[in-house]
Amino acid sequence: MISTHVLDIARGVPASGVAVMLEANDGAGWRTIGRRTTDDHGRIGSFADAPLAAGTYRLTFDTGAYHQRHDILPFFPDVAVTFDVRVQGHHHVPLLLSPYGYSTYRGT
Repeated sequence: MISTHVLDIARGVPASGVAVMLEANDGAGWRTIGRRTTDDHGRIGSFADAPLAAGTYRLTFDTGAYHQRHDILPFFPDVAVTFDVRVQGHHHVPLLLSPYGYSTYRGT
């Protein structure tokens, strides 16, 4: 399972309403696994009901639309985070966001 949450560190609040797409690289290119939107707490609990196989995945966050809703002209219109899943289980990939920067890490 892959989950995420987005924290708007410039405003000091969870980033609700951020569209996020999860894709898997199947060797022939990227295949969409799921699309979700962060809830009021900035969280997405899961993108797929079934366990995900080992492989390379990418989360793409629509940060531009989020910032525009808050009257901010974004420098990064989207953020793509690519990572490898080597063992099945829960993989949490948070995003710390501001208009001119972002950070991510493997969470728990």
